[in-house]
Amino acid sequence: MNDNSCNIPSCTISRRRLIGAAAALPLVSLTTRKAFAEAQNPFGNRVLVLLELNGGPDGLNLVVPLADPAYKRARPNLALPRNKLLQLSERLALASELERLMTPWNDGDLAIALGVGYPRPNRSHFRSIEIWNAASDSDDTLQAGWIARALAEAGASIEGPLGGAALGGTLGPLGGSTLKAVSLRDPKRLQISSGSGESDSQDSLNPALRHILAVRTQTHRATEVIRDRLRDTDDAAGDFPRSPLGQQLAFAARLITAGIPLGVLKVTQSGYDTHAGQAQQLSRLARDLAQSLAAFRRALIANGAWDRTLLLSYSEFGRRVKENASGGTDHGTAAPHFLMGGRVKGGFYGSQPSLTDLEGGDLKHRMDFRRLYATVLQSWWNLPSTPGVTAGLKPLPCIT
Repeated sequence: MNDNSCNIPSCTISRRRLIGAAAALPLVSLTTRKAFAEAQNPFGNRVLVLLELNGGPDGLNLVVPLADPAYKRARPNLALPRNKLLQLSERLALASELERLMTPWNDGDLAIALGVGYPRPNRSHFRSIEIWNAASDSDDTLQAGWIARALAEAGASIEGPLGGAALGGTLGPLGGSTLKAVSLRDPKRLQISSGSGESDSQDSLNPALRHILAVRTQTHRATEVIRDRLRDTDDAAGDFPRSPLGQQLAFAARLITAGIPLGVLKVTQSGYDTHAGQAQQLSRLARDLAQSLAAFRRALIANGAWDRTLLLSYSEFGRRVKENASGGTDHGTAAPHFLMGGRVKGGFYGSQPSLTDLEGGDLKHRMDFRRLYATVLQSWWNLPSTPGVTAGLKPLPCIT
């Protein structure tokens, strides 16, 4: 698709014709709104919030192997000193900027999965995030996101117009027709413009065009329902940062507490590609991450929605073990990831990779990332096993 036309099999149409035809479609009825509001989906009332840490965060300076002497040898300038660490165990600590995460850690609703990655890792941002988004092997290219693929394999479907929404970044794991996801980046602009102009009779439209218009109308209807629900919902309680991540999570909290039937929400924090000057950049990002997550948790606890919410972080990769000559770290492989929620059994899962037994200078992964997805699908949503998505891996025992 380009800026001037839409090309689909057996149909080439102008944008003016598409907009004009859409304007001729029926208006949203109260019956349609009620059907969306009461739509059943395979998620029940449980919500998954996917947190993409875009750019590849340096996991070794977020969840720090403080007892490993190889850590300081590999990072004479970037290694965090003991007075900037929050000890979690004899061997691991959080960077002090993540202090706001100590409350969920101590309360037992923060889990940390260690050494998450995949075999034959790819160090390209674009290719590796494709692998994570689709839950594919490193040498396979798949189009649909892992959630849509899992729903299709499990024989589940979304009855309503929408099943998920990206509040930041791309659709990523939400891509695919089975899930019916949409981008809702600005809570003040939820209504999709129907346009105006000349239109063709619906009876004369190519079937492919009719399908495009039907999907567009479904999305329009869904966003009107969301807008109406939010009109009667106060901003989520909590002191959310004014950062992009903070505001995305504030919007997510409003959607969840308003009871809008979206099973998956995606938020994004960018800036983790720290090849140079990492110390200051990572410190700022970590502080924003912890403050945003803490505010999100407080808001959902206050509104009684924390027990039906699961937050899972992911990224394309971690960073290399050794620092580079520019005060940063380069593309690596495995990294830790966070799971948070009222039904999460906190603690560490998996094992910390060795800093000396490396593969090409990078960490060897200890946990296949698809175990995280198996945890969501089987333990959170109680869907049947989907070997085509999770590679037959077992869920982590972290959901109560």
